[in-house]
Amino acid sequence: MGSDSSLYERVERMIPREFPAEYNRNLAKLRKNPRGFRIFKEPLDERGAHPENFTDYECGFAAYHIGRAKPKKVLDVGSYRHFILGLLAHYQITTIDVRGRKPISPREGIITCDAKKLNLPDDSFDLVLSLCALEHFGLGRYGDEFDLHGDQKAFAEMIRVLKPGGRVLFTTTLTRAQPSIAFNAHRIYNYEMLRAFCAGLICLEEKFYSHKLKGFCSPEEVTTDPKWWDVYLGCWAKREKGKGRTGKG
Repeated sequence: MGSDSSLYERVERMIPREFPAEYNRNLAKLRKNPRGFRIFKEPLDERGAHPENFTDYECGFAAYHIGRAKPKKVLDVGSYRHFILGLLAHYQITTIDVRGRKPISPREGIITCDAKKLNLPDDSFDLVLSLCALEHFGLGRYGDEFDLHGDQKAFAEMIRVLKPGGRVLFTTTLTRAQPSIAFNAHRIYNYEMLRAFCAGLICLEEKFYSHKLKGFCSPEEVTTDPKWWDVYLGCWAKREKGKGRTGKG
């Protein structure tokens, strides 16, 4: 999930004027001394600043809070696969996916099911992670059942299986324009909608990413482009039983 970055990230790079001549000189050198390699053309120029996008910021945000929480039991619901594979070096993780797949690490347990119908007991995970997935639930993009309220049901399930005092870490789309659905790719939320998801939770940290600024931004800098979206990043805690409504949430 989260592949919609292509709208902003697939921008044609300007090829330096000197590149073709430099390329041909070096190609000629290779052909004179191939060292046993077969040589064929595939010209690329990717010099300059190292590329980064919103997924770097999401994964960095999640890694920071996971490191602080040091959870024993982690549930992932639809996050970036390569990020989860990295976490498996340190954590036992249960992953939820509507599409069947095999685990490639003994530290991973995979449950193939719909995110809005988790066959898991209440209060069973120290941390629930869901990066750039909430906006997809219930739209059928990944073969899940169409459900107008699929995102709300899935988020409620994440909170149900989270232990009191545990963390839910999630990222999703955000706009200051009218919220919308790019069917069947994703929803685009406004801030009020996301705060409603988290009613009853305690806010530990929230951040905002701007594609235009290529970094974190203030809430006031979130896009108002009706055809685009920025990113919300939130870390929230489930209230411990018997405790009142305190904190930022």
